Amino acid sequence: MTGLGRSSHSPTVERAGNATAAVTSPADGPRPGTGDAPARILIVDDEPTLRDTLSFYLRREGFEVKAVEDGAAALTATRADHPDLIVLDIMLPKLDGFQVCRTIRAESTVPILLLSARGEEFDRVLGLELGADDYLSKPFAFRELVARIRALLRRAQMPGRALGTAEADQATDRPEPTQQRDRPVTVGDITIDPLRRQATRSGAPLVLKPKEFDLLLHFARRPAIVHSRETLLRDVWGYDYPIDTRTVDVHIRWLRQKIEQDANAPQRIETVRGHGYRFVYDE
Repeated sequence: MTGLGRSSHSPTVERAGNATAAVTSPADGPRPGTGDAPARILIVDDEPTLRDTLSFYLRREGFEVKAVEDGAAALTATRADHPDLIVLDIMLPKLDGFQVCRTIRAESTVPILLLSARGEEFDRVLGLELGADDYLSKPFAFRELVARIRALLRRAQMPGRALGTAEADQATDRPEPTQQRDRPVTVGDITIDPLRRQATRSGAPLVLKPKEFDLLLHFARRPAIVHSRETLLRDVWGYDYPIDTRTVDVHIRWLRQKIEQDANAPQRIETVRGHGYRFVYDE
């Protein structure tokens, strides 16, 4: 089985039967983590070779790493160590990754990156529904894993930042004033409060998952503009590299179910064929 993005500068994790191995190693040396202290990464995988390989290379990238082998140990480590991000395999003994993800998400907002040798859409969608922030199928290039980890950590390190401001910041080369970013936004009968992370429709609370809220806020701040999937991945998810854009489509479908009269005939979030999505509303 071949890996994704194989090069002499990017190790690729491969599976051969029950064995998992790293192919090639980074040519450059270790890179420090961001912030004053290294981010703490919890790796959860039942394959010793993969655990050791990822631990070694992530430490070289400047992260602090702890690795455990089953779902029960993952919950114990999460509650005791409070990691900054969890790399979580789906196929685990004792508790599978889906069960672990569901339990952790009920207790914490820590970013979760799912790993699986199974690449079916059902697994990806189920993982996202249970609260995972990203999904990576085995085999994968190590540099892609690191890029996804860094993107998730960037999002987690900006709790006070209003979602969807990246595009404006890049255009003006200066950040939007905090008081403006924190101000509630009203579009039609929908009101969104970024500070409280609450949204209402005609005064009734909307029960939104974190990324659904982020996506709605991004749309509300820029109504009537066509947003490409790639732009949404960059500004809402924080990804600055290409990944599967179906992640956007899945979240759009969920959001439509919350704010549309008929999710099958959407009037608020329009699909602009060949371009992306546009948020419209009645004055």
